[in-house]
Amino acid sequence: MITAAQVMELRKKTGAGMMECKKALAEAEGDAERAAEILQERGILKAAKKSDRIAAEGLVTTYVSDDKKVGAIVEVNCETDFVSRGDDFKAFAETVAKQVALNNPADVEALLAEKYINDESITVQEALTNLIAKIGENMSIRRFDRFETEGALTSYIHAEGRIGVLVDIDKDDAELGQDICLQITAGKPEFVKSDEVPAERLEKEKEILKAQVINEGRPENVAEKIVEGRLGKFYAEYCLNDQEFVKDPNQKVSDVLKAKGATVNRFSRIERGEGIEKKQENLAEEVAKQIKGE
Repeated sequence: MITAAQVMELRKKTGAGMMECKKALAEAEGDAERAAEILQERGILKAAKKSDRIAAEGLVTTYVSDDKKVGAIVEVNCETDFVSRGDDFKAFAETVAKQVALNNPADVEALLAEKYINDESITVQEALTNLIAKIGENMSIRRFDRFETEGALTSYIHAEGRIGVLVDIDKDDAELGQDICLQITAGKPEFVKSDEVPAERLEKEKEILKAQVINEGRPENVAEKIVEGRLGKFYAEYCLNDQEFVKDPNQKVSDVLKAKGATVNRFSRIERGEGIEKKQENLAEEVAKQIKGE
């Protein structure tokens, strides 16, 4: 029987994942040295060595079922845009998006533990590890959103996977769906409508606006009224329905939706690498690393 202590010791020694260590130990009948060799033979050690390297490139991709009722949007990262354009990486990302839509995992950890839909003899984590070993770059499934709807889902991918949008509208109108996807891509809203803005976020914005008004020399007793007036600009920036329509700035998005008798229920906008601090590599050092196979 393989103990947790054995697994932890092998993990500490090799840097490989818990499940990979457990499987290797089981195959090696508890022999730690042989288990390490198994991990090396399968390329898992190579993948583990790359796990601390920053993966801020990659792509965002989507999957929507034929009936437009179920869909997912995922961000899968790698280290370079060259790899993100490769067929193997694209195929993996597209499969992950489909798997999220079909299986509805609770989070990334649960997704990684699932059987991979393209090869149920391995998990998603193992499929990812195999791809890292094959291509030679660190990769990760960073995040995803999944929607089910009574209405219709529409998706849009911008700039070869730099930005992805998944939108849920209460009626099936392909042209409207694409227009709203483009709006969300360009406008970067955070909410559908103003009453979705959390109270804490709204109060913070009011405080900032009030300080600005007072710094302008306005008396404090009229600052509140001015702040309420200026909140409209905040809503116009962060709330989809209050934004100017990209195809016609004379209209708000809410006007376009009203004319179509439609409502946006929710949306997800994911931008590749958003919030990841990219490491600046010295080109000579990077080439040297590649020559050494690091």
